[in-house]
Amino acid sequence: MMIQEALNELSAYLSERLEGKIDETSLRYGELSITVPGSQIISVLTFLRDDVQCQFVNFTDLSGVDYPGRVNRFDVVYQLMSPRHNLRIRIRVITDEDTPVPSITGVYPGALWYEREAYDMYGILFSGHPDLRRLLTDYGFEGHPLRKDFPLTGFVEVRYDDQVKRVVYEPVELRQEFRNFDFLSPWEATDYVLPGDEKAKSN
Repeated sequence: MMIQEALNELSAYLSERLEGKIDETSLRYGELSITVPGSQIISVLTFLRDDVQCQFVNFTDLSGVDYPGRVNRFDVVYQLMSPRHNLRIRIRVITDEDTPVPSITGVYPGALWYEREAYDMYGILFSGHPDLRRLLTDYGFEGHPLRKDFPLTGFVEVRYDDQVKRVVYEPVELRQEFRNFDFLSPWEATDYVLPGDEKAKSN
């Protein structure tokens, strides 16, 4: 059976079996994606893992996507694979900065690290997570580096405005205070000579 035909059958099967638990089904570019309310993510993933027609036992990835222009700005995207049927599926949950998504670590224990990463990088909250702490940033770090409104430098942001047909400058809108960077290397501007520097200067 061709992959496209198998995905069409799977899409119809899930629409029937998970009626009321799926907001949207999309089959594009040879990939099946479904959008699920956050309240249904545990039951939907459990079904996808355990149902004999699905058997998506391989949790591949979880990632965040940021759309700062939307009210519910975040997508939480889950990637699953069924080795038995040689199929992949993408599940999407839409949420905002304050509404937690139920943790799926009870269904796929391997999601623990990925949920911590999404929390650290985007600020996406996961309820029921056994250890929701920062993972990649330093202690006391403020903000979430992969948010599209996270400042890198300056106090204004630049964008092209379709209505006025020109580039506009706007103040950076942040929920945390802007952090100042001096961009100096710790090895530069020191008052002392580091071992080996005298050799570099002599050359």
